[in-house]
Amino acid sequence: MPEGDVVWLAAKRLHEALAGRVLTRSDFRVPRFATTDLTGRRVTESLSRGKHLLLRVEGGLTVHTHLRMDGSWRIRPASDRVPASHRIRLILANDAWQAIGYQLGIVEVLRSAKEGQVTGHLGPDLLGPGWDQEEAVRRLRTAHQRPIGEALLDQRNLAGVGNLYKSEVLFLRGISPWRPVTDIADPGALVDLARRLLDANKARVGQVTTGVWRRGEETWVYGRGGRPCRRCGTPIKTAAQAGDPDERITFWCPRCQS
Repeated sequence: MPEGDVVWLAAKRLHEALAGRVLTRSDFRVPRFATTDLTGRRVTESLSRGKHLLLRVEGGLTVHTHLRMDGSWRIRPASDRVPASHRIRLILANDAWQAIGYQLGIVEVLRSAKEGQVTGHLGPDLLGPGWDQEEAVRRLRTAHQRPIGEALLDQRNLAGVGNLYKSEVLFLRGISPWRPVTDIADPGALVDLARRLLDANKARVGQVTTGVWRRGEETWVYGRGGRPCRRCGTPIKTAAQAGDPDERITFWCPRCQS
């Protein structure tokens, strides 16, 4: 599932292509909004809230999308032919650019005044302008005996962390994904590291936590199940963590993380 930095970059690119321009094409390819037509409306801004994308248009409307597991947005010149694909869920275009949404997990239009209905449950946004680390730590601590790996993925605690950053942050802090939240000595340092990693990657394609961009060397443990730990050589373990509705695989080093 795309994480907060990927969504932040998608929102930035949508803003650069669409904001301030009038829509000349509005093609919703989801049953509920198939008849929705936003042509003639000016896009005012595009922004992210955790893993949610909000595209605001004139008239007090917001197009809310979520990439879920496989979604993506592609920006193309308006003159390019749109490929015939059953994977396309939404096309928004102006006289210069077109934004094509592929396999979007959520596509809906709502009143901008009601955006809280889809984002109000989120914890502090790691890449948001109103980032509140103290509140994020407070929410994490309310998880008590819940494993920290689960608590970090819960967007109600802090918004933007996905499976990659969960695995990498816990490795770098030497914390087992199954350690209860109450046993974390310094959750503030954990949260701060997560934010710094997302911030470092948000403006570029690709996610690197090791500082090395060579293929296969970008991460410490994520995606490296069965391979030797970069620090101690112990084989990296993998397991599905209970409580994760998407059953994403957790990666950790049993020796470096306790």
